[in-house]
Amino acid sequence: MTSTEIFRSDPYLSSNEATVVAVLEEGLILDKTVCYPEGGGQPGDMGRIANNTFEADVTNTIKSTDGILHLIDNKLGSISAGDDVKTDIDWERRYSLMRMHTALHILCSIVDGAVTGGSVGVQKSRLDFDIPGERPDKESLTQQLMEIVDRNYPVVSSWISDQELQENPDLIRTMSVKPPTGTGQVRMIRIGDAIDFQPCGGTHVKSTGEIGKIKVSKIENKGKQNRRINLTWDN
Repeated sequence: MTSTEIFRSDPYLSSNEATVVAVLEEGLILDKTVCYPEGGGQPGDMGRIANNTFEADVTNTIKSTDGILHLIDNKLGSISAGDDVKTDIDWERRYSLMRMHTALHILCSIVDGAVTGGSVGVQKSRLDFDIPGERPDKESLTQQLMEIVDRNYPVVSSWISDQELQENPDLIRTMSVKPPTGTGQVRMIRIGDAIDFQPCGGTHVKSTGEIGKIKVSKIENKGKQNRRINLTWDN
Protein backbone atom coordinates (compact mmCIF):
# COMPACT_ATOMS: atom_id res chain seq x y z
CA MET A 1 0.00 0.00 0.00
CA THR A 2 1.15 3.56 -0.58
CA SER A 3 0.28 6.90 0.97
CA THR A 4 -0.29 10.09 -1.01
CA GLU A 5 2.69 12.27 -0.14
CA ILE A 6 1.13 15.70 0.32
CA PHE A 7 4.43 17.16 1.57
CA ARG A 8 5.90 16.70 -1.93
CA SER A 9 3.50 19.15 -3.56
CA ASP A 10 2.96 21.50 -0.59
CA PRO A 11 5.66 21.46 2.12
CA TYR A 12 3.96 24.42 3.83
CA LEU A 13 0.76 22.50 4.60
CA SER A 14 0.91 21.72 8.32
CA SER A 15 -2.21 19.56 8.71
CA ASN A 16 -4.48 17.25 6.74
CA GLU A 17 -7.46 14.98 7.13
CA ALA A 18 -6.94 11.35 6.18
CA THR A 19 -8.24 7.81 6.56
CA VAL A 20 -6.41 5.13 8.54
CA VAL A 21 -5.55 2.24 6.23
CA ALA A 22 -3.57 0.14 8.73
CA VAL A 23 -3.04 0.00 12.47
CA LEU A 24 0.32 -1.58 13.33
CA GLU A 25 2.00 -2.21 16.64
CA GLU A 26 4.36 0.71 16.06
CA GLY A 27 1.87 3.19 14.66
CA LEU A 28 -0.51 4.15 11.87
CA ILE A 29 -0.46 4.21 8.08
CA LEU A 30 -2.76 6.76 6.46
CA ASP A 31 -4.04 7.06 2.91
CA LYS A 32 -2.40 10.51 2.66
CA THR A 33 -0.09 12.53 4.86
CA VAL A 34 1.68 15.86 5.31
CA CYS A 35 4.35 14.13 7.42
CA TYR A 36 7.77 13.77 5.80
CA PRO A 37 9.31 10.31 6.44
CA GLU A 38 12.91 10.20 7.65
CA GLY A 39 15.36 9.99 4.75
CA GLY A 40 18.09 11.74 2.82
CA GLY A 41 19.58 13.09 6.02
CA GLN A 42 16.35 14.86 7.01
CA PRO A 43 14.54 13.69 10.17
CA GLY A 44 10.96 12.50 9.99
CA ASP A 45 8.16 14.79 11.09
CA MET A 46 6.65 14.80 14.55
CA GLY A 47 3.20 16.01 15.61
CA ARG A 48 -0.20 14.69 16.56
CA ILE A 49 -2.95 12.46 15.11
CA ALA A 50 -6.48 12.68 16.52
CA ASN A 51 -10.22 12.38 16.02
CA ASN A 52 -13.22 12.56 18.37
CA THR A 53 -12.36 9.27 20.11
CA PHE A 54 -8.59 8.98 19.71
CA GLU A 55 -5.43 11.05 20.04
CA ALA A 56 -1.71 10.27 20.01
CA ASP A 57 1.66 11.97 19.62
CA VAL A 58 3.56 11.30 16.40
CA THR A 59 7.11 10.69 17.62
CA ASN A 60 8.61 10.08 14.18
CA THR A 61 7.62 9.33 10.59
CA ILE A 62 9.46 6.63 8.65
CA LYS A 63 9.23 4.61 5.46
CA SER A 64 8.14 0.99 5.82
CA THR A 65 7.26 -1.89 3.53
CA ASP A 66 3.60 -1.13 4.26
CA GLY A 67 3.81 2.60 3.45
CA ILE A 68 4.61 5.77 5.38
CA LEU A 69 4.46 4.81 9.04
CA HIS A 70 3.57 7.34 11.73
CA LEU A 71 5.16 6.13 14.97
CA ILE A 72 2.89 7.04 17.87
CA ASP A 73 3.01 7.28 21.65
CA ASN A 74 0.86 8.60 24.53
CA LYS A 75 -2.27 7.08 23.00
CA LEU A 76 -5.70 7.90 24.35
CA GLY A 77 -8.74 6.02 23.06
CA SER A 78 -8.91 3.45 20.27
CA ILE A 79 -8.39 3.57 16.52
CA SER A 80 -9.23 1.19 13.66
CA ALA A 81 -8.62 0.93 9.94
CA GLY A 82 -11.23 2.99 8.12
CA ASP A 83 -11.40 5.71 10.79
CA ASP A 84 -10.95 9.33 9.73
CA VAL A 85 -8.30 11.36 11.55
CA LYS A 86 -6.58 14.73 11.43
CA THR A 87 -2.81 15.02 11.42
CA ASP A 88 -1.00 18.14 12.65
CA ILE A 89 2.77 18.35 12.33
CA ASP A 90 5.10 20.24 14.65
CA TRP A 91 5.32 23.14 12.23
CA GLU A 92 8.04 25.14 14.04
CA ARG A 93 10.33 22.09 13.93
CA ARG A 94 9.48 21.30 10.28
CA TYR A 95 10.05 24.89 9.14
CA SER A 96 13.47 24.95 10.80
CA LEU A 97 14.35 21.73 8.97
CA MET A 98 13.13 23.20 5.67
CA ARG A 99 15.30 26.29 6.15
CA MET A 100 18.32 24.21 7.19
CA HIS A 101 17.91 21.75 4.32
CA THR A 102 17.81 24.58 1.80
CA ALA A 103 20.89 26.16 3.40
CA LEU A 104 22.76 22.86 2.95
CA HIS A 105 21.95 22.97 -0.77
CA ILE A 106 23.56 26.40 -0.95
CA LEU A 107 26.58 25.17 0.99
CA CYS A 108 26.90 22.27 -1.44
CA SER A 109 26.94 24.74 -4.34
CA ILE A 110 29.78 26.88 -2.96
CA VAL A 111 32.11 24.11 -1.78
CA ASP A 112 34.21 22.42 -4.46
CA GLY A 113 34.06 18.79 -3.42
CA ALA A 114 31.87 15.70 -3.52
CA VAL A 115 29.44 15.29 -0.62
CA THR A 116 30.16 12.09 1.32
CA GLY A 117 27.62 12.48 4.12
CA GLY A 118 25.26 14.87 5.81
CA SER A 119 22.60 15.48 8.40
CA VAL A 120 19.79 18.04 8.70
CA GLY A 121 18.96 19.27 12.19
CA VAL A 122 16.71 21.86 13.79
CA GLN A 123 19.58 23.86 15.31
CA LYS A 124 22.68 22.37 13.68
CA SER A 125 23.32 20.67 10.36
CA ARG A 126 26.35 19.38 8.50
CA LEU A 127 27.76 18.19 5.20
CA ASP A 128 30.89 16.09 4.79
CA PHE A 129 32.99 16.84 1.71
CA ASP A 130 35.84 15.08 -0.04
CA ILE A 131 38.22 18.05 -0.38
CA PRO A 132 41.89 17.52 -1.26
CA GLY A 133 44.31 20.12 0.07
CA GLU A 134 43.61 22.80 2.64
CA ARG A 135 40.22 23.05 4.26
CA PRO A 136 38.00 26.04 3.37
CA ASP A 137 37.80 29.18 5.51
CA LYS A 138 34.61 29.28 7.56
CA GLU A 139 34.27 33.08 7.52
CA SER A 140 34.57 33.14 3.73
CA LEU A 141 32.00 30.36 3.36
CA THR A 142 29.61 32.15 5.70
CA GLN A 143 29.91 35.33 3.65
CA GLN A 144 29.22 33.49 0.38
CA LEU A 145 26.32 31.63 1.97
CA MET A 146 24.68 34.78 3.32
CA GLU A 147 25.10 36.63 0.03
CA ILE A 148 22.93 33.99 -1.64
CA VAL A 149 20.46 33.98 1.26
CA ASP A 150 20.09 37.76 1.21
CA ARG A 151 19.52 37.90 -2.56
CA ASN A 152 16.35 35.88 -1.99
CA TYR A 153 16.67 33.51 -4.93
CA PRO A 154 13.63 31.33 -5.73
CA VAL A 155 13.74 27.66 -4.76
CA VAL A 156 11.65 25.51 -7.09
CA SER A 157 11.07 21.82 -7.67
CA SER A 158 10.72 20.06 -11.00
CA TRP A 159 10.95 16.57 -12.42
CA ILE A 160 13.22 14.74 -14.84
CA SER A 161 13.09 11.12 -15.94
CA ASP A 162 15.23 8.37 -14.45
CA GLN A 163 16.89 8.07 -17.84
CA GLU A 164 17.76 11.78 -17.92
CA LEU A 165 19.45 11.43 -14.54
CA GLN A 166 21.39 8.38 -15.73
CA GLU A 167 22.56 10.36 -18.75
CA ASN A 168 23.62 13.29 -16.52
CA PRO A 169 25.41 11.71 -13.52
CA ASP A 170 27.09 15.04 -12.66
CA LEU A 171 23.72 16.22 -11.31
CA ILE A 172 24.26 13.90 -8.34
CA ARG A 173 26.36 15.73 -5.74
CA THR A 174 25.75 13.45 -2.77
CA MET A 175 27.67 10.19 -2.82
CA SER A 176 26.13 8.90 0.43
CA VAL A 177 22.43 9.27 -0.44
CA LYS A 178 20.80 7.49 -3.36
CA PRO A 179 18.67 9.85 -5.49
CA PRO A 180 14.90 9.29 -5.21
CA THR A 181 14.55 7.10 -8.30
CA GLY A 182 12.39 4.10 -9.15
CA THR A 183 9.09 5.73 -10.09
CA GLY A 184 10.21 6.81 -13.56
CA GLN A 185 10.62 10.42 -12.44
CA VAL A 186 13.21 12.12 -10.22
CA ARG A 187 12.39 15.21 -8.19
CA MET A 188 14.90 18.02 -8.70
CA ILE A 189 15.51 21.14 -6.60
CA ARG A 190 16.74 24.31 -8.30
CA ILE A 191 18.00 27.43 -6.51
CA GLY A 192 18.11 30.51 -8.74
CA ASP A 193 19.10 30.01 -12.35
CA ALA A 194 22.47 28.39 -11.77
CA ILE A 195 23.25 28.20 -8.04
CA ASP A 196 22.15 24.63 -7.40
CA PHE A 197 20.29 21.95 -9.33
CA GLN A 198 20.26 18.41 -7.99
CA PRO A 199 17.93 15.52 -7.11
CA CYS A 200 16.39 15.71 -3.65
CA GLY A 201 13.26 14.32 -2.01
CA GLY A 202 13.30 16.58 1.06
CA THR A 203 11.30 19.67 2.00
CA HIS A 204 12.55 23.19 1.27
CA VAL A 205 11.53 26.83 1.59
CA LYS A 206 10.26 28.84 -1.40
CA SER A 207 13.12 31.34 -1.47
CA THR A 208 16.58 31.66 0.07
CA GLY A 209 15.59 34.76 2.04
CA GLU A 210 13.41 32.59 4.28
CA ILE A 211 16.52 30.86 5.62
CA GLY A 212 17.52 33.85 7.73
CA LYS A 213 20.87 34.38 9.41
CA ILE A 214 23.02 31.28 9.35
CA LYS A 215 26.74 30.63 9.65
CA VAL A 216 29.46 28.04 9.25
CA SER A 217 30.20 27.33 12.91
CA LYS A 218 32.98 24.78 12.55
CA ILE A 219 35.01 22.89 9.95
CA GLU A 220 36.43 19.56 11.12
CA ASN A 221 38.97 17.19 9.64
CA LYS A 222 37.41 13.71 9.53
CA GLY A 223 40.04 12.00 7.38
CA LYS A 224 42.83 12.66 4.93
CA GLN A 225 40.51 14.56 2.59
CA ASN A 226 37.21 14.53 4.48
CA ARG A 227 36.04 17.89 5.82
CA ARG A 228 32.91 18.21 7.95
CA ILE A 229 31.30 21.63 7.59
CA ASN A 230 28.77 22.52 10.29
CA LEU A 231 25.99 25.10 10.02
CA THR A 232 24.15 26.79 12.90
CA TRP A 233 21.78 29.72 13.22
CA ASP A 234 23.52 33.07 13.66
CA ASN A 235 21.28 34.61 16.32
